[in-house]
Amino acid sequence: MVRASRWTAADGPRRGERPERRIMHGRFARYTYSGDINEIAQKAENGLLPIFQSQPGFKAYTVSATDGEIFSMSAWESADAAEAASIAAADWVGENLGDELQLTESRVGEIMFSTVLGVSTATTARA
Repeated sequence: MVRASRWTAADGPRRGERPERRIMHGRFARYTYSGDINEIAQKAENGLLPIFQSQPGFKAYTVSATDGEIFSMSAWESADAAEAASIAAADWVGENLGDELQLTESRVGEIMFSTVLGVSTATTARA
């Protein structure tokens, strides 16, 4: 005899239902730099990335560079986790790249959608 399985919220949305909106926050930072961008990126990957990975709520980290600027984006489960990452990043950069990086802008905001993180606007509104 085959038993019907019981659906639970952990199984995800039922057919035809829209999934609950997944909320994540991003930490966005813009830096100017001097020196070799590849060396700076390698230092950040070997030093800052493990710090972020050890922090609660860490989801992803990306660094891009163009024309004398570096753009850093990390994704977090909450605004508090993203704010804590800002503090950790400032401490690490100051100790390890203070002569090579200058922070020009830092913000924390809600990630509205991300193909990588599975965050989408095509979900139900927040409660």
